[in-house]
Formats: sequence, C-alpha cells, structure tokens
Amino acid sequence: MILATIRMMIPPQKRGEALKILRSVAELCRDDPGCLSCNIYEDLQDNKVLVFEEVWTAEEDLDLHLRSDEYRNLLLVVEMAPKQPEIRFDTISSSTGIEIIEKARSGIK
Repeated sequence: MILATIRMMIPPQKRGEALKILRSVAELCRDDPGCLSCNIYEDLQDNKVLVFEEVWTAEEDLDLHLRSDEYRNLLLVVEMAPKQPEIRFDTISSSTGIEIIEKARSGIK
C-alpha cells in the first residue's frame, strides 16, 4: 500500500475555491482502480492548513493517477499555497488493528 499525503497552507481568500477543487478530485479519485481511500482534512489548530490524503493498493495505480487530469487539478490547488507544501509518499508493508493494543496492554510479547 502507498499513503500519499499533501499538507498545504491555503490563504483564506482562496480556501473556498481550493476546497471545491479538492472535493471534486477526491470524488473522482475514489472511483479510480486501486484507490482504497481519498480524504480531505483540516488542521484543527490552524484552519489555513488542508491535508489531502490518498491510499493506493499499488504503485502502478498511483502512477496512473499522478498522470491524470484530476491530479493536474490537485496540483493547481498546491500552486495556491504561498509556502512549499509537504508532499509525502509512504509505502506501508503491513497493517494491523486493535490486536496490537490488546497485545501491548496484556504484556504479551
């Protein structure tokens, strides 16, 4: 799996336009092959910060998405940011759930 994250500061006067574009991109992205999720988040401590997060099953699917028109629209929002956004692509080799908490709380190794 690949977690793609863009954290960007958007000026208040461009926020409405940015959110409109991001919502459109997210809606289209969710229908793309290999997209497990696509979400937009707002930083609760700084309302100028928006985070666009995608989770992909494979690099090939992500590559197709990065070349798409919808991603070009996302890059238009990135260009609205007055400061360089933080862009990350993290590869996830495994994932687990509540069993990790249970294991840690029970003291089992």
